[in-house]
Amino acid sequence: MSGVSHGIDRVEVTFDEPNLVANAGLIAPATLMTRLRLEELVNATVRLVGRIGGARPGRKVLTLVATILAGGSHIDHANVLRAGATRRVLPFGVMAPSTLGTFLRSFTFGHVRQLDRMLGEALRRAWRLGAGPDDAAMTIDVDSTICEVHGKQKHGAAYGYTKVLGYHPLLATRADTGEVLHSRLRKGSSQRGAKQFVQELIARVRRAGAAGALVVRGDSGFWSHKLIDTLTRLGVGFSITVNVNAQVRAAIDAIDEADWASIDYPDGGEAAVAETIYVTGRGRDRREFRLIVRRCRLVDPAQAALWPDWRYHAFVTSLDTPVVEVDQFHRDHASVELAIRDLKEGAGLEHCPSGHFFANGAWLACAVLAHNLYRWTAELGDLRPDGQLTVARTIRTRLLGLPGRLVNRAGHWILHLPARWPWADQFLAALARLRALPPIAA
Repeated sequence: MSGVSHGIDRVEVTFDEPNLVANAGLIAPATLMTRLRLEELVNATVRLVGRIGGARPGRKVLTLVATILAGGSHIDHANVLRAGATRRVLPFGVMAPSTLGTFLRSFTFGHVRQLDRMLGEALRRAWRLGAGPDDAAMTIDVDSTICEVHGKQKHGAAYGYTKVLGYHPLLATRADTGEVLHSRLRKGSSQRGAKQFVQELIARVRRAGAAGALVVRGDSGFWSHKLIDTLTRLGVGFSITVNVNAQVRAAIDAIDEADWASIDYPDGGEAAVAETIYVTGRGRDRREFRLIVRRCRLVDPAQAALWPDWRYHAFVTSLDTPVVEVDQFHRDHASVELAIRDLKEGAGLEHCPSGHFFANGAWLACAVLAHNLYRWTAELGDLRPDGQLTVARTIRTRLLGLPGRLVNRAGHWILHLPARWPWADQFLAALARLRALPPIAA
């Protein structure tokens, strides 16, 4: 043991500095919160009149959101905002975890819907400040996910097709930024409530300012005539996977071999795409869709013997682009999994903290707001490289999780941050841009 340095053991550790800020970078998204007037918005939208714990919902929602931004995944983690001088870099009163738990348990179905309406208005305000698509075309990915829970005390948790106990929220994300545009906590299969969910989604993004063409992408859980009819009526394009049933297989078998176009595929495999017409239903329910089919198989001699036949993936679409391009466009739907993973790992949805279903519905709304604040901060602060999705953990490590010391010099507050911080210039430039934004008119 003679080669081991014991210098580190001589460092005395005490928790006695009242001016330290644990997550000083929170000042950046907190600045955006003030420009969006989020506390006022929540107070005006969420009306928990007569409910125990329902007073001052704005500061309670923002306490939960800031906790998630700082990396929290449990209600108790809100205590990190009460340490040192952290509260001084936040534009709202920080609430205690016990108060937050009572607040979440006060929610009913109607109150969760009020919180959801607040998210729609927050989206409109952020897009109005410059984070929106304006007249550009926008692709929206819809999907469901599973928030696994354990034990029998989680009200509303159920088993889905994966045989995993949990909640099964519906989510709609913006393909180019990863923003969550709409969410709904529920149980059951992915088709349950899909039509109403999409109707609300399209209305929300139109109100928020999306004036260009819209296309919705989804997997086979969203395939239904009612949903397709709804999208068509709303003038929205679609690209939705269908199950390869007997009718679809018959349409595939009728494709001439000369119509298959080869496409690039991962090493060890080959693939091709083709298109045909898929006819479904009879009489007044009869419909014809453009059906795009992708087939693939392994060619590596070591593996080809296991899967020698073609495997087929099919989807219907309203788009009229060339078959290879529309296939690639549909395959890009997989990026929704990155946004959902970031919502879970980066914005607190890996854990549903309450045994009350509607409390967890409110927690989902707070997680969505935190998830979007990461992206709005990056977009409006010019922190997002072109073509790259924002990752919460990266933003938190580089910009939010900064240790700082807050001092009052002749009545002027100064936040001292670490010297030689690798991303100091980015942080200062982003903060300046956010501070230059005009507050949204009440």
